[in-house]
Amino acid sequence: MEDFNSSVDMSTKNPKTAHKARSLLDVYSRLFRNQFMILSMNSSFVDPLLQFESQLKKIESSFRMLVAMPSLDKVKEMGSSNEEIEDLENLYQSILNIFESSLVNLVSTDFYKLQILKEILVWMSEDSSYLQERIMMIINRVLRFAAMKARGHTSVDAPCLGVLAAELSLLCSHDDSSIVQQASLGMYHLFDIAKYQHADIGKSNPTDSKSHSLLFSSDVKFLAKKFQQDKHKIAQTIGQSLLPSLLTDFVRSLLMKLSSPDDKIATEAASILTLTLTFHSEKVTMASQALCTFLPLGSYKKAVAQFFPQLLMALIFQVFYSSELRLMSTDRTLYAQDALRVLLNCSGLQQVDITLMKNGFWNQLSEEPHHHYRVYLLAKTLSDYNFPQFPETMCYLYKLSVEGPRRSEDSIIVVIFLTELLNNFFKEPFPEVVLVLFRNWVHDSNPVVSKLSLRRIAYMSPVNEIENVSSLLIAILDAFLSKDETVVLQALLTLRALLPRLDKVIYSSLCTRIASSYCPLMNNISRRIRSMAIQHFGELLREMSQYMWMLSDVVLGGLVPLVLFLEDDEERVANACKHTLKICTLQLKWSTSYLLKDENYSFEMVVLNICNNLIISHRNYIRDLISDTSEFLWSSRTYLKRASVILVGYLAKSGGHLLLRDEIQVMLNATERLLQDEDPVIKELAKITHNIFKKIAHKLTSATLKENFQKLLKFFYIKKLKTLYNYNSPNGQIDSPTDSEYIKNDKEGHREENDDDILVNNQKFNNVLEPISE
Repeated sequence: MEDFNSSVDMSTKNPKTAHKARSLLDVYSRLFRNQFMILSMNSSFVDPLLQFESQLKKIESSFRMLVAMPSLDKVKEMGSSNEEIEDLENLYQSILNIFESSLVNLVSTDFYKLQILKEILVWMSEDSSYLQERIMMIINRVLRFAAMKARGHTSVDAPCLGVLAAELSLLCSHDDSSIVQQASLGMYHLFDIAKYQHADIGKSNPTDSKSHSLLFSSDVKFLAKKFQQDKHKIAQTIGQSLLPSLLTDFVRSLLMKLSSPDDKIATEAASILTLTLTFHSEKVTMASQALCTFLPLGSYKKAVAQFFPQLLMALIFQVFYSSELRLMSTDRTLYAQDALRVLLNCSGLQQVDITLMKNGFWNQLSEEPHHHYRVYLLAKTLSDYNFPQFPETMCYLYKLSVEGPRRSEDSIIVVIFLTELLNNFFKEPFPEVVLVLFRNWVHDSNPVVSKLSLRRIAYMSPVNEIENVSSLLIAILDAFLSKDETVVLQALLTLRALLPRLDKVIYSSLCTRIASSYCPLMNNISRRIRSMAIQHFGELLREMSQYMWMLSDVVLGGLVPLVLFLEDDEERVANACKHTLKICTLQLKWSTSYLLKDENYSFEMVVLNICNNLIISHRNYIRDLISDTSEFLWSSRTYLKRASVILVGYLAKSGGHLLLRDEIQVMLNATERLLQDEDPVIKELAKITHNIFKKIAHKLTSATLKENFQKLLKFFYIKKLKTLYNYNSPNGQIDSPTDSEYIKNDKEGHREENDDDILVNNQKFNNVLEPISE
């Protein structure tokens, strides 16, 4: 560390340079700490697997720091003199050296840890930064070190050489020539290591071993150059150098690349795979050989049986990936489809193939529309014939589900397949480990996966036997927040399907949270979501009627949209509001249900009745309701503007005295803007509402007086309101609100007074206020 303090000291002459140099020094020190921890783990007594995982995390952390650094050219630009530039370049190179030395130290203790190089290549493929060439140089040098170390052993154990060779072989066809050069050198060193996988090589060929060590760098480059852009040479050498188990890993890794979303990678993998199997099929003793030429051979029956799930899913992914790209006319698509048929037939599933053929499955498999249904059909047919590979297939599907396939379309296929197999082979409820998957899939980034999971959850029975059913319900509630309309609708349907079957104790513990989750959806832009959320809110209140004391706050919190959307021009939304408001008002013991019948309906009379009930029983909520209603005054929908102007006017009339001075001013400004609205009806309604707030503001004398006035007012009975607007709703059935029988009955029960009068003795009222004002 002392060697680089001069870099910072040097650059203090230039504060800007000093700051940037220190950021590099910070990377250096962090990599140095990571290296210390990696090396300390080598000498510990930690379980080897845990040790490897911990070291891999540290290597990944260091790698992420490297790719986040600026390029060397930019680093040089930080310096203002030749000396500064040289010091910064040395610091930059030292950072790379630390990363390289960490890898070298790991490999020096255990060839198994060459697996880390494979992981680095995967990380590198996810990042197309300028550092790719330098990372490849580091990997090449580590492999060269490992090859030199291998020569000193009679036998080495490097089980990752197959998968590492697969990654390097693809890079030998990279678009960047510098990366191709490094990859080919790496392949050469890898084959050098592979020669010492045989225990007898060091003994039987000591001369050959020694001659390898005498090769000059130029000779190595010449020998490695034959792997550049030459897939035939790679395939030939791979088969000659790798043990059968490693060659199987190589083939299997490339097989998995066939479903890569990058068409170039998939094409290169297919090409190398075909050549390798052409030259060395006899050495592939496991599964990887999911190609029509080799699957039917009797010598491969054991391998096909062992890797049936992997082959099955890899081919299904490939078939549907190809159909997405509309490659139906190419050999590639037909090849994967034919291989899938061959796999079924050579696995003892001839009847499955015959049934699928009768159903036209194979003829339409490559067609894009409805291919989700065809995945379901394949899984169902396998299940119907009780296919013997079920346990292994289930395990593999679960593994894929936990690890997560790379493409979202693959996720859909896995969900469909797994769900159908579960339906046929398991009694409900599913095991908890499986339910966790469905719960996680609810939040999948692909809406199709979310919907499939939600749909399956809806049919789970008996739901009360599910462990952690509360967490499952909460996951469904979280899906209400999805940006995809179809996911939200399915979440609503799923929740509604489960709630009536839910144990009442569990239901009651969650009913407030569930009811609150419906409220934001009542104002959703989608009419389908609005109507369903409102309808389901009412059903919950009906089912939980004995717990109304818990739900009254939620009911009053959702009252504004329930009232305003009575005027929705979508009939199903308006009807849902009437349905739910009837339930709400019955639970609150309000006499509003009569007015919600179609033959009696008048929007203004419903608002009037609700506000009169609020004055009597829930006066403290009026202030919040005014605030909630004011948000709708700026709606782009005319019916909402009209309805909100009327509702806020009645709320202000009944509880405007509870508002603070600033709140009144806000409402005055809001209603004043509506006086300029293009809609003449809104203008007229806004005039009345604006005057109401003006009168309230006029009566307000001081904040202190008002606060005490609010407290005293709770002890007085407020006169019921009378009609203010004479509004004829487009959705209303009554010609004029004043013709309503309700108004006639209401007038008979109360004496005539001004709307602003309070039903108390004026003298008593003044006597009470006098000491307060003083």
